Amino acid sequence: MATQPIGDRFVPVEEYLSTVYEPDCEYDGGVVAERNTGEFDHSFLQAILGSLFTIHASDWGVFGLIAQRIQVDPMRFLVPDLCVLKFGGTWESILTTPPLIAIEIYSPDDSIRRITKKAGVYLEFGVQHVWVVDPLARVGYRGESNSLELVPDGVFTVPGTPIQVSISELFEKLDRIHARGSRCL
Repeated sequence: MATQPIGDRFVPVEEYLSTVYEPDCEYDGGVVAERNTGEFDHSFLQAILGSLFTIHASDWGVFGLIAQRIQVDPMRFLVPDLCVLKFGGTWESILTTPPLIAIEIYSPDDSIRRITKKAGVYLEFGVQHVWVVDPLARVGYRGESNSLELVPDGVFTVPGTPIQVSISELFEKLDRIHARGSRCL
């Protein structure tokens, strides 16, 4: 999730939108920034969360999109690890309306300051729920105004919906994969 600027020149928004980045990059006022991706735990958790929202799509009335661009203002595009949208909304190639949930998976190169700031941007944009999964500490956080709050019961929820994601179950799945010797070092 941490970002690293690519180069030091101003990039017009039109150039950012017409350039293919692998993996996709974020854009902030003319600066294109790489995102931390590609590490095993991060990738696995991103896949398992995406799968959960796919498996439960009809029950929960939502679906997940991995690495979907969100335009939070005319000169800023963020790319959450996963965003969750309600069925029945407008679908756009680049989201300009807030998703229900934005999920970030903490990477070793992230700082709590940077991820808290990004959570604040999502909330200010109108995202109702921001979830942060920390594979190193094995905990989850919720974005709350300008801070991240530890999820006290270990379950991400969306009040008024059947959505429930157990943080310990995510890490149990990760541990089973590690135990099978599938870890890339």
